[in-house]
Amino acid sequence: MEELLQTTLCYLEQDGCYLMLHRVKKKNDVNKDKWIGVGGKFEPGEDALACAMREVLEETGYTMDHPRYRAMVDFYCPPWQPERMHLYTCDAFSGTPHPCNEGDLVWVPRDQVQALPIWQGDKIFFDLLDRDAPFFHLELFYQGDTLVRAVLDGRELTL
Repeated sequence: MEELLQTTLCYLEQDGCYLMLHRVKKKNDVNKDKWIGVGGKFEPGEDALACAMREVLEETGYTMDHPRYRAMVDFYCPPWQPERMHLYTCDAFSGTPHPCNEGDLVWVPRDQVQALPIWQGDKIFFDLLDRDAPFFHLELFYQGDTLVRAVLDGRELTL
């Protein structure tokens, strides 16, 4: 099996909102026009937390004070390399925000996130985050933009 690409994704939380990134600026972006959190690929020698801290600072200007490691989400979507995303949330951060070169940063009320153009699998993990689920492992299998299979902690989900 092909090695998993290691990435992070973080949702900063404030006043009942998530900081969302509307991906509209990068060319050849698999997330083009989608709304996601901030994050990116591990650099050599980084672990998940170091990557999350660096990516949030680079993309937003914020330093996370107490990030919460919430899940591992594995994505399978041929022909893309399989990806393991380490998912964080954080409600304590500091710094001066700045624009992101990958898209537009917007504070979105948590109850409005599901109505945005997000990946189908993201709806599953947002539901788990909203229910304050304990740490989970989610496997998402896509054909193109269509979610065809989801497995949560080893149990097949009905789509």
